[in-house]
Amino acid sequence: MNPIKETILFEEKSLSFETGRYARQADGSVWCSYGGTVMLATVVASKSEPPEDISFFPLTVDYIEKFYAAGRFPGGFLKRESQPSTAEKLTARLIDRPLRPMFPEWFKNETQVLVNLFSYDSDCDPKVMAVTCASAALMISDVPFNGPVAACRISKKDGQYIINPPDAEEDPGYELDIIVAGNKDSIVMVEGEALEASEEEMTYALELAHKSIQPLLEIQNELVKKVAPVKREEKPVIVDTVLKDFVEKSVKKDVDKALSIMDKLERYSFIKETKEKVVEQVVEEIEKGAQFLDTDVPEKVERRAKTFFDSFVKDKMRQMIVKKGKRIDGRDLTTVRPIIIDLGVLPKVHGSAIFTRGETQSLGTITLGIGHDEQRVDTVTEEDSKTFMLHYNFPSFSVGEVGRLRPPGRRELGHGNLAERALKPVLPLKENFPYTIRVVSEIFESNGSSSQATVCSGSLAMMEAGVPVKKHVAGIAMGLIKEEEDYFILSDILGDEDHLGDMDFKVAGTKDGITAIQMDIKIEGLPREVMERAMLQAKVGRMHIIGEMDKALPGPREELSPNAPKLLCMKIEIDKIRDLIGTGGKNIRSIVDQTGADIEVEQDGNVKIAAKSKDILDEAVAMVKSFTDSVELGKVYEGVVTRVEDYGAFVEIMKNSTGLLHVSKISEERVENVSDVIKLGDKLKVIVTEIEFGGKFKLSMKPSDFEKDWVKEKENRKNSPRSGGHGRNNSRGDRNDRGSRERDSRRR
Repeated sequence: MNPIKETILFEEKSLSFETGRYARQADGSVWCSYGGTVMLATVVASKSEPPEDISFFPLTVDYIEKFYAAGRFPGGFLKRESQPSTAEKLTARLIDRPLRPMFPEWFKNETQVLVNLFSYDSDCDPKVMAVTCASAALMISDVPFNGPVAACRISKKDGQYIINPPDAEEDPGYELDIIVAGNKDSIVMVEGEALEASEEEMTYALELAHKSIQPLLEIQNELVKKVAPVKREEKPVIVDTVLKDFVEKSVKKDVDKALSIMDKLERYSFIKETKEKVVEQVVEEIEKGAQFLDTDVPEKVERRAKTFFDSFVKDKMRQMIVKKGKRIDGRDLTTVRPIIIDLGVLPKVHGSAIFTRGETQSLGTITLGIGHDEQRVDTVTEEDSKTFMLHYNFPSFSVGEVGRLRPPGRRELGHGNLAERALKPVLPLKENFPYTIRVVSEIFESNGSSSQATVCSGSLAMMEAGVPVKKHVAGIAMGLIKEEEDYFILSDILGDEDHLGDMDFKVAGTKDGITAIQMDIKIEGLPREVMERAMLQAKVGRMHIIGEMDKALPGPREELSPNAPKLLCMKIEIDKIRDLIGTGGKNIRSIVDQTGADIEVEQDGNVKIAAKSKDILDEAVAMVKSFTDSVELGKVYEGVVTRVEDYGAFVEIMKNSTGLLHVSKISEERVENVSDVIKLGDKLKVIVTEIEFGGKFKLSMKPSDFEKDWVKEKENRKNSPRSGGHGRNNSRGDRNDRGSRERDSRRR
């Protein structure tokens, strides 16, 4: 072993990177300790030569949390870690995004970056440190990597900006919370949310975060100096210029025509035909004796011809934007595509809306529920429940392709997470709107930023359902073309512009500020002033979209959808919880069985009752009260006779609450025989006239008693001279004493 270690103090916590002690057979491994958080990042790249025609970089990034890191057992039956959770997949995506653009284009070897969390300290967020740790492992490996990169989390609370705040603070109340990754000169990735932050606030936070990560970059450089890794060298590639020129000359007119076709599928079809045609022409040229490289292996020549064609299409599209200021669909750089909004398209769901922007279309649906519908979150770093969730579905038909149905991947989870963050800041407080809310986005068409269309359809659907959200939230995706030192920013990008451009920058928010932001750079960084320009241009586009949404639906519906469950929250005394639930849940089950309502009882005495209709809700509430309410003096009840005696009847006015209706209190006139007037099972209207110590109470049916204020009567009796031990009370005492003397005399 020859361990090498570098240690610094980062935000008042010890941070160390060590290599050469653990996982030494990996191409690169770094043991990272940050406070009490410990993780291991490893890198392995295939040694075999990649296929010559491979058109993508096969990079896999995984992040795995071990439950023992927090001293906990995994949930479920197996009691061991199985497939990664949603949180782990999102963190893996967070690591992948700033690393991927840092690899040179020529490197196509299959590569795996793996980060394992072994010890968790809630004061030291592992998610952001995982980016820096993975970068360090790549830097000391033999894998070519144009790093280092590093990341930090920056939050704003009570007007103060905090770098890497605690991960498990119960009620953070952050006004802004984002993760920023960058290299020495610029920012390469942004992800986060805010409570309607201004563009100026967001820009300042990004600038502060970039400044804060510099020590994390420096420690990696110091580690590299000591390790001195030998990187894999680029093998010279001979470009077949003859074939390249032939392809470009053959397709120039057709590519120009293709880039003027505004319909996506029609354009794709024409480009595909053009590619197939030029490949056929290349084969014909080979048969005629053309001198291309590897003419003895026609398959290689065909693959190269396709690669040259794809590169030519990309260059022509970029040049059309740079030189003419014109885009594929004929728009200028700032225009947003036409918007169409359809509300209430699904009659039986709680809320629905379809948002269409150009060739991107999202159906947003709302489902309202109660507590048992909440999503349980059980990860190493979080153990909680969510009352708001957004799910994003991207079927293959949305892009005109055939595909197998499969569980949501990282892309779907990431898009859904971004839209969820965007909408969360405008939700009503739980105290005012205690429903659990589920938003589902079904993508019907996709040609540019379906995640931001999801933000819009979700906002519209919530208002359509009657959810009292504060205001509309809209999102827009921005693109970038960089040519030498010039930057061209595009509003509301198409799928082609996302694929062929240099940036994907998504900004969502209300008319008053940003609520969510996500940025990915495909080049090695972006200057601050360009990012600021992109944010301001995004604001203009966002305001336009919100204006269209306000025209369709200016605010939430005044009433909830008639299909939504009727929900009521009430508070009962804690010592009454047992009475409501009953032995083995007997009482609460009886209410549910008789009414069909859903009932949840919390430990603090809060009771949630949900029902399909107001009548069912009222019935369930009455039954709950019958188990939990205390008998009130002077209150009128409707009760059932449970027993009849000579001296009166016993009337049950609430569950397990039975009082005596004395014969003298049945009528203003004298009643000789109780059974002549009252029968077992009769429903009687009675008033409580007396409550004794221990909970026993007396009832009356006499009309004159209904007119009395029994609470006031009780107060009068309490404050009368009799209660002070003199006056009539003394006389009663004298009579009692006299009676005692007479009884004693008789005994004698």
